[in-house]
Order: sequence, then C-alpha cells, then structure tokens
Amino acid sequence: MRGLLACAMLAAMTSTIMTSAASAQVSDDVVRIGVLTDLSSWGRDNSGPGSVEAAKMAVEEFGPTVLGKPIEIISADHQMKTDVGVQIVRGWFDNGKVDAVVDIPNSGIAIAVHNMVRERNKIALLSGPGASSLTDELCSPNTVHFTYDTYALSKVTASAVIKEGGKSWYFITADYAFGQQLEKDATRFINEMGGKVLGGVKHPTNTADFSSFALQAQSSKADVVAFANAGQDTDNAIKQSGEFGLVQGGQKLVGLLMFDTDVHAIGLKSAQGTYMTTASYWNMDEATRAWSKKFFARTNVMPTMIQTGVYGSVLHYLKGIKAAGTDDPAKVMAKMRELPIEDTFVHGGKLREDGRVIRDMYLARVKTPEQSKEPWDYLEIVKTVKGEDAYRPVSESKCPLLKK
Repeated sequence: MRGLLACAMLAAMTSTIMTSAASAQVSDDVVRIGVLTDLSSWGRDNSGPGSVEAAKMAVEEFGPTVLGKPIEIISADHQMKTDVGVQIVRGWFDNGKVDAVVDIPNSGIAIAVHNMVRERNKIALLSGPGASSLTDELCSPNTVHFTYDTYALSKVTASAVIKEGGKSWYFITADYAFGQQLEKDATRFINEMGGKVLGGVKHPTNTADFSSFALQAQSSKADVVAFANAGQDTDNAIKQSGEFGLVQGGQKLVGLLMFDTDVHAIGLKSAQGTYMTTASYWNMDEATRAWSKKFFARTNVMPTMIQTGVYGSVLHYLKGIKAAGTDDPAKVMAKMRELPIEDTFVHGGKLREDGRVIRDMYLARVKTPEQSKEPWDYLEIVKTVKGEDAYRPVSESKCPLLKK
C-alpha cells in the first residue's frame, strides 16, 4: 500500500515538473533581440550605439537570463536605407533566430519591418520611428510603439505654442514618411486651434545647406517656423536659421522632433527658447539622473528619449516573457498589455491593443546659456501632459484591433 502511494506521489510530482517545463518554453533556448538602428548616418547620435547600450542595460537590470535561458543582444546598421533594413531583418529571422526587433529610427524602414514582423509572427519594439500610422490604419498585434509618435509631438507642441501667440506657421519638412506625417499631424492641430499654415518647403534627408529654406521661412513672416525633420537635419536647420536672425526678427522656432543631443550639437546660444516635446529627460529626478550617469559613462552622452525607450521596451518585453512562461509572441504580447509599464523613465504606462504605449509626455523649452547650471542641463520642463491627453484617442482610431 505504501509502495503504491509512493509511486502515485512520484508520478504526480513528475507530471507537475513536466508540465512546468513544458509551459516555460523558449524557442532555440535563447531569447535573441536584434537592435536595428542607425550606426553611420544622420540619426546616429539620437539612437545608434546608444540604443545598443540601452538594450544591454535593460538586460543587465533584468538579469542575464529569463526562464532560465540566456538573453542575447545583437545589432546592425540599416544605414537609413529601407532595402538594407529589410534585408537585415529577413536574415535575422531566416538564419539568426531573432525573436524581437528593437528601435528602428526612420519610419519608412519601420513600416516595412512592422509588416514583416506580422507576417513572420515575431515582435517589433519600436522606439526610434515616429509615424503615428503604425498604430492607426497600419496597426498590428505584433508591434509595440513605445516612445513617441507624430500625433503626440504635434498635439503637445502646437497647443502650447499657439496659446503663446504663435498663430501663423511655416514648415521646413524632411521629404520622407516621418516628416510628411509630422507636418500633416501638426497642421491638423494648428487648424483646430485657430492657427494657420502659411506654407512650407520640403528638403531631402541629410541636407547640409539650409540657407535657402531659412530665407523662405523668414520671408513668409510666419509667427512660427516649425522643423518637421530629425537628427543632423534638425541641427543644421535650426543652427542656420539662428544665423539668419529668425529669432531676432521675432519668429519662434519649434523643433517638432528634437533630442538632448540636438541641443548639444546646436549649442544653447542658437537653440535657446526653442520648444520641443519629449517622452523623457535625463534630469527629471534622482532615479533618472543615476541611470543617465551610468549611460553617460558608457557612451559619453546623456540619453535621448529614443535610447531610454529602447531600454524600457526591452525591459518590458523580458517581463512579458517571464510572466507568460514562454517567448511565444501572442502570449508575450498579451502579458505586455496586461502588465503596467514601470521603469526608470515610465510610471504607470499601458500598452494598448493597437500597439500604442500610453505614457506621459513633456513639453520642454531650451534654456538660455545663463540658465544652464551644469553640462547637459539644457531643458526646462514647462508642462507634463498625461498620456491619454497626448496620444490619439480610441474614438479617432482607424485600427481594427480597437474595434473588437
């Protein structure tokens, strides 16, 4: 009798162990994350090597393993070319056994990869691209748009500047998906709030000479000159506009997508007074300062919101795997939607069904040289905007995932 009872108990224990092992499944026994970023072109400083380090910092914070399996970070340079980016990701999926793709600055590349991820049943953790269409008409159950988008950037910035008297606008816009979407979204909010767009000009990416564009903006007599571009294009455009005396002539400059690194490159003298919207800032509190100083020690720059977004998205992904007990994309995405998003820079964030992360955004103004008290002390946080007020509401969405 005792023997039979012992056998039954052993069988039950074995069954429990087997069930637990079966539920804790990791494909290929490694969680492999690919950081697809810009290591050599105009977006390098805002993402690039810093995004790779941020992903590694997330792994270090989480722990070297998840579900008892190692976590591996790999990276590649898409060179701001869609065909290059798609080829890299296809190779990662076909031969590299990559489970999730991270970052992807450049909306055109991100949209192409976002579609491939859906087809291949992988996961995209997007921090670098801004096109709001990624979680609107193009939405996917496999994509997390973690950091910012053109809708939030436009709404937060345009609302504030118009309230301060900036009624007429002129755009200097990068001629690709992100720039066009940013101008389109900003125009909508400008019109809704009683403002007016007087005109604009589009430029190719990686432009060095913005003198003719600055002169056109100056001659428009618009209250506000808005830069719907990114990276070195933003740096060059704002710096050269400053040299042509637009601010001295009474025009406000607005960087619809700007980063700490842009201000650093432009310099406070030229950038002072410029409005921008950001999802994070290194100098918010003791926790952000401590994390950012660790990041600085590894990169020699303070982190941009893209880089803190890479850190946050990777950390939340690993938490999702742990909670799901598997790296199966559908189960991990379900857990990522269920879990609140908590990290050094995001508190009480939420992943919506359309892939949009709802998180607070911050309206900032670039300090004057006299206001800056230490290196990288560049921004004054003017206003905190709650995520539900910053991002596209469900009632306006074209995403079928929100219609269920």
